[in-house]
Amino acid sequence: MHGPGFISIWFFIGTLLTIYGVLITATGFYELGTPPANPPVLFSLHAGIWWGFVLLAIGLFYFLKFFPKKP
Repeated sequence: MHGPGFISIWFFIGTLLTIYGVLITATGFYELGTPPANPPVLFSLHAGIWWGFVLLAIGLFYFLKFFPKKP
């Protein structure tokens, strides 16, 4: 059911992915600046930064593609 007056579910999914991407990226940069005392084995890969950027890119794509447009 997609028509006038309806908002696509993908718009809300894009919004959530964008928010999660921003939060995970910010946490990754925080950990980059203040590393933990006992870092995990693959800490040097900075997975939080990479996955944060991936979620941010996918979220922005869905957010912009399915943004509700006025008729």
